[in-house]
Amino acid sequence: MKRTLKNLFALFTALLLSMTMTQAQKTGIFENHHDIGNVKHTGSATYNSETQEYTLSGSGTNMWGNQDEFHYLWKSIQGDFILRAQISFVGEGVDPHRKIGWTVRDNFHSNGKQVNATVHGDGLTSLQYRRTIGGETEQLESSAAGSDVIQLERRGNIYIMSTAKFGDTFTSVQVEMDLRNEVFVGLSMCSHNPDVVEKAIFKNVRIIKPTPEDYTPYRDYLGSHLEVMNVETGDRKILMSSAHSIQAPNWTPDGKTLIYNSNGVLYTYDLASGTVAMLNTGFANDNNNDHILNADATKIAISHHNADDGRTSSIYYLPIEGSDSPTKVTKDGVGASYLHGWSPDDTKMIFTANRNNQYDIYEVDVETGKEKQLTNLATLDDGSEYSSDGKFIYFNSNRTGAMQIWRMKANGKDQTQMTFNKKHYDWFPHVSPDQKKLFIISFPDSIESDQHPFYQHCLLKIMPIEGGEPKIIGYVYGGQGTINVPSWSPDSKHVAFVTNSGNIE
Repeated sequence: MKRTLKNLFALFTALLLSMTMTQAQKTGIFENHHDIGNVKHTGSATYNSETQEYTLSGSGTNMWGNQDEFHYLWKSIQGDFILRAQISFVGEGVDPHRKIGWTVRDNFHSNGKQVNATVHGDGLTSLQYRRTIGGETEQLESSAAGSDVIQLERRGNIYIMSTAKFGDTFTSVQVEMDLRNEVFVGLSMCSHNPDVVEKAIFKNVRIIKPTPEDYTPYRDYLGSHLEVMNVETGDRKILMSSAHSIQAPNWTPDGKTLIYNSNGVLYTYDLASGTVAMLNTGFANDNNNDHILNADATKIAISHHNADDGRTSSIYYLPIEGSDSPTKVTKDGVGASYLHGWSPDDTKMIFTANRNNQYDIYEVDVETGKEKQLTNLATLDDGSEYSSDGKFIYFNSNRTGAMQIWRMKANGKDQTQMTFNKKHYDWFPHVSPDQKKLFIISFPDSIESDQHPFYQHCLLKIMPIEGGEPKIIGYVYGGQGTINVPSWSPDSKHVAFVTNSGNIE
């Protein structure tokens, strides 16, 4: 009888724990929050759903040695991951060694094994780790002191901390650690003074599940976030998330709608209501992520894989309200055509064409289908877009080795290089409606310069339209489909884009 009661008690305890975990109070994307260790003052965590920012307060003697005391906002996760946030302390603070950042742990014991990507109040930025239960904490200092963008990535047993002051490229350090496959990940706040409660704000917080090692491009897809960003502050907001691969959002000139594609079909997203609806493109139901609005947004042009021409990409247009019968622009049998720009006067389109066994930029007369070649090199020219006045075409080319941004006159003359960063490959220049800025995406140089694949660590940048040093405004996991089409808001203050992640639930 005693044995039975003991077993029932154990079962009840396990059930109670399970109920506690499943009924945990969610805070944004996190499952719960509480103090770790014997803190003197209880911490807190709040989430602002409008700004998608988190505010943590906490006390604690330290996160060091063989014991930790801090407030923890956490989520359980398995396998590889990427954690990223922009962080800042609130106020001057009391102790220069107060700490905020990302923390990964096997459990909630104060002496447990852990890895922390940490920024101190005095600017020290370090990867801290405890290899054994009750062991001493070790650290690797980053040369990027005073960072406010913190990324912690797990690849198997390797933990990579990448940090930067917002607007700079990442600096990375890494350590090999043996933690469980299932771990807790989250944001941490330690005042480094048991009698003091400090506060910090975390924005642009992302928990990302990257592609698995056996991922096959263009067969296996991750889910997607449709996001918007303030280009001056870098503040971002996720509008919607989908388990499908969604790509390439246009922003309509009236500021009311985003148009994106998924699985060959176009969809509209109403910014006021969040309503998603399919845009009827008739027989053209095998579209890629090249879709462009004309100047007054009465028509939309698409690139559809034409079944009558061996699924070769061909260019069509249709009324913005939709149509069962889009109008064909390019001819069959001439090679693939990937749309990128529409002239302000509606008479011409520009596109990347596979002609004569190379990819160049061509112009086509919308009414007659007559083509004119604008570039002619064995290397790749792509991503062409007209300036708002129609005088220039901006594009990307790897003719000098690395993919960079270029500009030419609308007739193809005076082709001039505009970016010169050999460590990143620049793609898809998009002209702001006020004709003052370009919005571009930079791919890592670990890929081929003529490729723009899915699921890479990419940078979003803006630069003056007349040229100059690009400024980083976003750190994203994305690539193909992130900003393939013009995505500026009509007031030139925001951009829309897509980022990617596997399911983190």
